[in-house]
Amino acid sequence: MAFKNQYEFICLALIIFMVGALACEATSRTLQDAAMYERHEQWMAQYGRVYKGNNEREQRFNIFKENVARIDSFNNANDKTYKLGVNQFADLTNEEFTASRNGFKGHMYSNSNNVVTNFKYENVTALPSRVTWRKKGAVTPVKDQGQCAMEGITKLTTGKLISLSEQELVDCDTKGEDQGCEGGTMEDAFKFIKQNKGLTTESNYPYKGINGTCNPHKEADHAASINGYEQVPANSESALQKAVAHQPVSVAIDSGAFEFRFYSRGVFTGDCGTNLDHGVTVVGYGVDHHGTKFWLVKNSWGGEWGEHGYIRMQRDVDAEEGLCGIAMGASYPTA
Repeated sequence: MAFKNQYEFICLALIIFMVGALACEATSRTLQDAAMYERHEQWMAQYGRVYKGNNEREQRFNIFKENVARIDSFNNANDKTYKLGVNQFADLTNEEFTASRNGFKGHMYSNSNNVVTNFKYENVTALPSRVTWRKKGAVTPVKDQGQCAMEGITKLTTGKLISLSEQELVDCDTKGEDQGCEGGTMEDAFKFIKQNKGLTTESNYPYKGINGTCNPHKEADHAASINGYEQVPANSESALQKAVAHQPVSVAIDSGAFEFRFYSRGVFTGDCGTNLDHGVTVVGYGVDHHGTKFWLVKNSWGGEWGEHGYIRMQRDVDAEEGLCGIAMGASYPTA
């Protein structure tokens, strides 16, 4: 009888312990969710995010929670040369983000079809160890979803740094691969600018981020023009360095990786492919204090992304196409 009572007591104690443990676990989850809800509220206020109703809000919260958990886990590992941050894209899935932000027609480039017959920097031998066109006043402020290396060549040839109109390209350059907000290539944009005899200013034809009807009156007021463009020999970071030493260069990259989307600071060395889906501008190169070589890249996702709108991407990697395919499809306008 005493054994039976002792057995029942032990069983009861185990049940109480298990219930207590489950209660503690549930409380812990509740506290974690409450903290995450508060974090989401602060993020919504910071970026002015408003949802249509409770269902959408809950859906976006769950996406936000999953993204933040991955970001925190990455940063806590502390084993990389770069950090991630909870930026304005934190409530989007990767598929949603790619569809809304990356419109470059990357299939235009393959390792075999980018044959360059004229590269004016081919025989350049003496190159500076560091270049930053931003400090030389040849780079306009970071914009949200807009890029054009033509601004840099305009500064170099005329001494005037002019913010040019991406919306004119969206509205008026709709031939060939360029399809307004559905994306295009830098080369087709350069062709349009040459044929159009220039672009007007950002202030005259402001960016709206939607497909519109070409306004010939605004378009006719050209602020800058180019004579043409040249491609950088493909799959050669050394050729890209020669070009960047002389002017900003438009490049295509694969920006679809989670770590690229949430890049915050440091030299990016993350895994990414060569599915070129995004056009950016290389505005310099250098070496960080750890001795890691990098490209200084101006993005077009706003000044709150990355290092004030820029990313430092590892340079001189083992792959001939460069990190994220940065050396596969590079070009620059000529004056």
